[in-house]
Amino acid sequence: MSTKASPSEKAPGPASRPLAEAKADLFKALANPARIRIVEVLGVGTFSVGEIQLRLGLEPSHLSQQLGVLRRAGLVTGTRRGTSVIYSLKDPAVSEVLAVAKRVLLSSLEETSSLLADLASETEQG
Repeated sequence: MSTKASPSEKAPGPASRPLAEAKADLFKALANPARIRIVEVLGVGTFSVGEIQLRLGLEPSHLSQQLGVLRRAGLVTGTRRGTSVIYSLKDPAVSEVLAVAKRVLLSSLEETSSLLADLASETEQG
């Protein structure tokens, strides 16, 4: 039986660097609380800039700046309807990325909570 790795199982090398950079760019685009909140809002539907602003309470100039970052990163699209621009997620999988991040954070918090409970128990006993 061969132990040779298939091409998809090989360790990352120089050829995979562009993909790693693209992933890093994705996370850079999401590395702002306002942008995460915008993506979460757009995960439930399409909204005009005014509707997003009302839902999040962001200053219009700040919202516009953050939408621009998300648009340049290819995460959201804007469509002009009359005098409004309606935004939506370019790919709903972006919402899944945030859902996975939430699960990772919750798991980490559960572990921390368990450790704190153990420490508190030891303190009470000792």
